[in-house]
Amino acid sequence: MAQEGVQFRQFYAASNVCSPSRAGLLTGCYPTRVGVPGVLWPTDTTGLSVSNPTIAEVLKPAGYATMCTGKWHVGTQPQFMPRSRGFDQYYGIPYSSDMSPSVLMQNGAVIQSPVQLDTLTQRYTQQSVDFIASNKTNPFFLYLAHNLPHLPLAASPAFLGKSPLGLYGDAVQEIDWSVGQILQALKDNGIDGNTMVMFTSDHGPWYQGSAGNLRGRKWSTYEGGHRVPFIARFPGRIPYAHGSVPRTGDGGVGRVSNAVATAMDVLPTIANMAGAPIPNNLDGVDIGAVLSGQVDSVDRDVMVYFDGWNLQCARYGPWKLHISRNNTFPWSPEPVGGAFNLPLPAPELYNVELDPGESCDVAPANPDVVADITARVQKRLPTFPQDVMDAWNNTMSQQVQAMSIGALPAKAS
Repeated sequence: MAQEGVQFRQFYAASNVCSPSRAGLLTGCYPTRVGVPGVLWPTDTTGLSVSNPTIAEVLKPAGYATMCTGKWHVGTQPQFMPRSRGFDQYYGIPYSSDMSPSVLMQNGAVIQSPVQLDTLTQRYTQQSVDFIASNKTNPFFLYLAHNLPHLPLAASPAFLGKSPLGLYGDAVQEIDWSVGQILQALKDNGIDGNTMVMFTSDHGPWYQGSAGNLRGRKWSTYEGGHRVPFIARFPGRIPYAHGSVPRTGDGGVGRVSNAVATAMDVLPTIANMAGAPIPNNLDGVDIGAVLSGQVDSVDRDVMVYFDGWNLQCARYGPWKLHISRNNTFPWSPEPVGGAFNLPLPAPELYNVELDPGESCDVAPANPDVVADITARVQKRLPTFPQDVMDAWNNTMSQQVQAMSIGALPAKAS
């Protein structure tokens, strides 16, 4: 895909964990705007806001057949499930595969419990290939969201033990096979040249996997938690090198974009390409001109990073400002006194284009940049739900309390 399309080096998931990340992808809005600030559980009664249309709901009026295959994880109540959110068909697990009860659903019915995970990637792939074949003569939208390599890990007999990286490597290798099967299905059905395929992830690596030279992992608002791979391939529409027209199957040379983009850009980009109305008040922007190679970047407002309801960081141009951070670490016990979000003693500023590992705080040398991004964040805050404002005010009050305690006079001996 990368050889025959474009890969992005600065592409961001909408969140550092799965439920809110998927909410942002599906709606083009920050997860805090659409009712999914954190990970949802099977018993939760909340879910993705019905007031915000999904990609499927945007494409349906334009005549698209729609299918969701795989992990859903943005609400289990009937009004939040795929068939209520614009998808004609659904085949998958409605949440993470490590959650109970373990169920595989087809449309509205449970067809297997517990789920046989070792063949899950194979079954997701076959469902997707069948959907492509049955819709080769009309427009379609397929959303394939693999549960793996989320824990618990599994792989089919055809891939078990075949990679040099254990079960995790086996699972990843099988997903790579799955992508190949999807691309082959497009060719076999004669629609390869008329179909855009995008590949990405919902957040940075968890226990296993590599974030490369990025700092942080899943659950973190460092780059390693939010910056993810993204590849787009559309023969004839997405050139793989500037000024060239791709010839499918010739190996290509690949094109790399350094534009800053996010999963929230997917909805407006797809809608515009499909000739469907783009919903109002989106946080994502249409990056079609970047995909086609017409421009190298797009104008966008300051991009913010959330941890739950807490706004912790902001990106503008090459600069990323860290404003607050929680007092927990992934997979560690909750600290004594509870988990909470705190402002940093002083904001930290990183040029993430020159320093993607966020290793050198340059805030003291760039007070004007710190002030500019801070002002942009303050301007955007009132546009978010009250929960975001409450979390921000609570964080600021923690700062005031900490400063007050630090200013207490020493106790006389």
